[in-house]
Amino acid sequence: MGPRREGREAAVQFLYQRDLNTGTNAETIAEFWELRPAAKKVREFGMAIAEGVLAHQGDIDERIRQAASNYDLHRIAAVDRNILRISIFEMLYCPEVPPVVSINEAIEIAKRFGSEDSGRFVNGVLDRIRGELKRPARAVKTD
Repeated sequence: MGPRREGREAAVQFLYQRDLNTGTNAETIAEFWELRPAAKKVREFGMAIAEGVLAHQGDIDERIRQAASNYDLHRIAAVDRNILRISIFEMLYCPEVPPVVSINEAIEIAKRFGSEDSGRFVNGVLDRIRGELKRPARAVKTD
């Protein structure tokens, strides 16, 4: 597994932990990395994604609400919700990552950490959001 995939998985785990335990601070972040040792590159990438999600969580969650209109955000499994968040963050705020890469990574992480149906659910929600983007699905965004 490459450092980016491992970083994405760590971001999902951190955000999942944060969802279940409100009040994340520097001590909690340090404790997280003690429980989940990782190379420096993995930690940096994972935390960059997690911090990006937290900085834009309102917008990201609204996108999830719109794309999964039959689901209340808090009724979506916490693992699936956080996988969606990291992928949407990448699609919206990481132009160096093609949307299909974000979606494929999310599906694989959902299959590993989610329920039997998580991969299909995540794919459906993310595909709706990808359809609304003003950038090519398979290319790096250049401005």
